[in-house]
Amino acid sequence: MPALTFLSAVLEQTVQWKYGTAGTVGLFLLTVGIRTRSPGVSSAGAVILALLVTGPAVSS
Repeated sequence: MPALTFLSAVLEQTVQWKYGTAGTVGLFLLTVGIRTRSPGVSSAGAVILALLVTGPAVSS
């Protein structure tokens, strides 16, 4: 279990570094939605992350 916690922290830091605060919010919403089994919240987080990842490719 400690390895999973470590990987989660590394993933969060990577998202924060690459996508900023919006990426952190998206990852937070996705995680909370999955843990609480709320499809609306997890979908909102997934959409935010998807827009951040595909944003540069779509605009060029």
